[in-house]
Amino acid sequence: MFYQGTLNEQPHVHSAECRYSCNIHSGERPHACEVCNKAFIKKSHLKIHQRIHSGERPFVCDVCNKTFSAKSNLIRHKHIHSGKCPYTCEVCNKAFSRQSSLVTHQRVHSGERPYKCEVCNKAFTRQSLLITHNRIHNGERPYPCEVCNKAFRHKSSLVKHLRIHSGERPYVCNVCSKAFSQRSSLIKHERIHSGERPYTCEVCNKTFSVKSSLIKHQSVHSGVCPCTW
Repeated sequence: MFYQGTLNEQPHVHSAECRYSCNIHSGERPHACEVCNKAFIKKSHLKIHQRIHSGERPFVCDVCNKTFSAKSNLIRHKHIHSGKCPYTCEVCNKAFSRQSSLVTHQRVHSGERPYKCEVCNKAFTRQSLLITHNRIHNGERPYPCEVCNKAFRHKSSLVKHLRIHSGERPYVCNVCSKAFSQRSSLIKHERIHSGERPYTCEVCNKTFSVKSSLIKHQSVHSGVCPCTW
């Protein structure tokens, strides 16, 4: 005996799927971050986002132990170790493991900047650069220091700042073994040994190893004391 449903019966739809579909069409984002108030359609998306604030990176590369906050990022990263780079730039022949990386790279040649700031109209080649830039306008600083609570717009700035507390100096001079907390400081220091002076005065052609010294020197020609700038 076979059961035949009535015409009024509707196929069963999972309630979570239904809510997700409705939120897409309505634009509703019911899952908000308690730290920065950014809202998401799905609760799983919020969970991934919250790892920005918590620093949690549960997905580990079994080759190099690099960690990631999202599984999709780990999957993309593994292409580095596979050595497969099937996407090649027709202009400079540089090869990439992901098509999205090739598309982004091609903007170097085309000059395309499709991501534009709605506040100041500055344009960017990547969406991630626009998101970071927007923090200048909205004041968002999603990377707080757990030691002193100072917050930063860029994760790299937080990493550098944490070295103040830890005393870590990972950049070591190959000549005299002096160590620095920032790579830029090491580069400046190395000019003591190399004699490199890349900053040149346009007036008298005097050269300097650091830009700040050039700026101070230029006051000799302008007559303006740099302390009043």
